[in-house]
Amino acid sequence: MTMPGLPELLIVFAIVVLLFGAPKIPKLFGAFGEGIKNFKKGIKPEDEELKEGDEADKAIDKKSDN
Repeated sequence: MTMPGLPELLIVFAIVVLLFGAPKIPKLFGAFGEGIKNFKKGIKPEDEELKEGDEADKAIDKKSDN
């Protein structure tokens, strides 16, 4: 399956404009952006925990080398 081209994207955009109306589109995309931001915030603590775990593993490796 291929990615949609420019004509297909324009058709989808036109349908969105018809369904939601032009004034509501910025609010819609703002809510979408807010959701992505919250998703990234939710993932970030897990990344920090993994980094802390890696640092602890390095410390253990240094102790075992001595």
